[in-house]
Amino acid sequence: MKGKVAAMTDTKEMTIKEFDIPSPEKGQVLLEITKANICGSDVHMWEGKHVLKDHVLGHEMVGEIVELGEGVSTDYAGEKVEIGDRIVPVYYLTCQRCEACLNGNFNLCKNGSDFMGQNADLHPHFTGGFATHYFIHPNQYFYKVPDNIPDNVAAGSNCGISQIMYAMDQSNLKANDFLVIQGAGGLGLFATAIAHTMGANIIMIDGVETRLVDAKRFGANYTINMNEYQSVDSRIKRVQEITGQSGANIVLEVAGIPQAFDEGLRLVGLGGTYIELGNVLVDESLNANIVPGFITRKCVTIKGILRYQPWYLHKTLKFLEKYHDKFPFNELTDRTYSLDETQISLEKAHSKEIARAVIEPNKSS
Repeated sequence: MKGKVAAMTDTKEMTIKEFDIPSPEKGQVLLEITKANICGSDVHMWEGKHVLKDHVLGHEMVGEIVELGEGVSTDYAGEKVEIGDRIVPVYYLTCQRCEACLNGNFNLCKNGSDFMGQNADLHPHFTGGFATHYFIHPNQYFYKVPDNIPDNVAAGSNCGISQIMYAMDQSNLKANDFLVIQGAGGLGLFATAIAHTMGANIIMIDGVETRLVDAKRFGANYTINMNEYQSVDSRIKRVQEITGQSGANIVLEVAGIPQAFDEGLRLVGLGGTYIELGNVLVDESLNANIVPGFITRKCVTIKGILRYQPWYLHKTLKFLEKYHDKFPFNELTDRTYSLDETQISLEKAHSKEIARAVIEPNKSS
């Protein structure tokens, strides 16, 4: 049996390759991909702005079990799995040998991208979500998808939503806390929904009115349009008016703009916490002008969030099982493409013509 992958063969160049599909080895699981979402990280990789090169793109995915390798009978929550079950894998590995893994920080595994980052020509070929099939590595957590979660929502569960779920726990957000979210993209909307169910008072800051409208639909209590409040000082004043105090208990940065960091520190109230999640690229040109005194004099705690502990995917699926129809998660993907149209879909995502596309490997072009 043969299958296809969309492999990145050069910067901004995707090539469809066909390979024989090998049988899963001990501890592996073979999936047939039903849907794979295009994440912002996929676009960064395609643009050549990521350490991963020359590999099968796609990490947000859901698929059905085609074949189970020796020794696999349950998912990582102990639930029995069999042929035909829908599965979502954690997109990175946990080698359980590196410094981070040995200290329990599986989300920081130094070898986490080894499998997904390998060349498509290498066995077993199907190591990314933009493909007809996908191999789950023996060191890769995976979970069964509850029946009521739609495929395109399930596909996104292993990336942004799980990362936000982890970030919210790391922030120690409590009911009635004031949470400022910088950026009403997908991550910001996920954070809004999760924080809303936790009873927080949510203030969303963005410069696009349609995104602020979406934030309201996901549970934001207040919105601040940067076109109306054009200066940093005016936004700080507005946050202080809303909170009735020196600032927010927690500020979450998911805009991915370095300049947001300095502003975020100024939006945090006394003894508050700043969660940095959006800025992931390491480049000297991507710096922020910060005033360290804001940190010292307000005793601000700063936490960086990379990935998530792998069991948070299970927690996210349970959240979506309960709330997926309470918020418009299903509307976050706005276009569907076939595997052969992967190059086109990435070009449109790059040019902002589409917000969040879905690849259906079995969809006809």
